[in-house]
Amino acid sequence: MQESGAREPGAREWAWTTIGSPIGPLGLAATPDGLLAIEFRADGKRAAKTVERLTRRIGAAPTSRPGPAQDVLTRASAELVAYFAGHGKTFSVPLDWSLTSGFNRRALRELADRVPYGTVVSYQDLADRLGERGAARAVGMAMGSNPLPVVVPCHRVVESNGGLGGFGSGLEIKRALLSLEGVLPEPLF
Repeated sequence: MQESGAREPGAREWAWTTIGSPIGPLGLAATPDGLLAIEFRADGKRAAKTVERLTRRIGAAPTSRPGPAQDVLTRASAELVAYFAGHGKTFSVPLDWSLTSGFNRRALRELADRVPYGTVVSYQDLADRLGERGAARAVGMAMGSNPLPVVVPCHRVVESNGGLGGFGSGLEIKRALLSLEGVLPEPLF
């Protein structure tokens, strides 16, 4: 990634990297405050579009210089590698919640803080935990807008009847993550 050096007033420093995983390449964005975003299927074109979108939102191109944002990426990468190897069941990397707000942020924080590895919660149960009875659809929308999938485990939210529900990046990824955590049996093929 080339840095333009130009930063808009109020722009923040951020960094980007791509790592391999069993579910495909993951794009990671971080600021000095924490992990900002995770992008599934972050191959060339998709990664470029994500970097372009984040550059517009943040007001600066990503940096490749050593510093706090790069340190967050290093830590996040190591924790994700451990997770996919079956060794990491929690994430301690700091999170930058600036890409989400309001109800969505509340729902995602509840999920991150109170739905541990190897468990699931229904959309309605999560809404109830937030004191928002009848807001299962709103929880679904919050999960669909999650900028930090895997680390903020929206794959752990399922339908009340036991169905998988939706997943913006495809049900095959949701199934793979739930299988990794022992919630679903390993796919046969």
